[in-house]
Amino acid sequence: MFQKKDMKVCVSGTFNVLHKGHKKLIDKAFEYAGKTGTVYIGVTDEKMLKKKKFKKPFNQRVKAIKDYLSGKKYNKHFFIKKINDKYGPALYGEYDAIIVSSETIINAQDLNKKRIKMGKKPLKIVEIPYVLAKDKIPISSTRILNNEIDENGRVL
Repeated sequence: MFQKKDMKVCVSGTFNVLHKGHKKLIDKAFEYAGKTGTVYIGVTDEKMLKKKKFKKPFNQRVKAIKDYLSGKKYNKHFFIKKINDKYGPALYGEYDAIIVSSETIINAQDLNKKRIKMGKKPLKIVEIPYVLAKDKIPISSTRILNNEIDENGRVL
């Protein structure tokens, strides 16, 4: 896949428990950005976690992402930003693409509609299908925190 130089790609999420699905999203963002691009990772703030039964503090979630990236060759080409709404800096920022899951693609489509209304170019939307656990149900932080599965989708 040909990527233009200095591609700016964004991805965001709660990352309450960094699991195999999150890692696939993050890896795709770096792949899409290419060697000279930059990945902007939006992590939701605590206020957006009101509905979550189990909440990990923002700093713990960021640390998990940094720990994951520390073993990757692309760990110097990213920025982590706190977001407090479903669009984050992708609404106003100069990005080329957004990496989303099947669960959040509708938010990216809505984001692009808003960007167009604002006179900004729409982002290329790259959808990553759900990563399924061994029981063929999508991996999620909620399932992990409920002790149904582990971070890699193995049934407990």
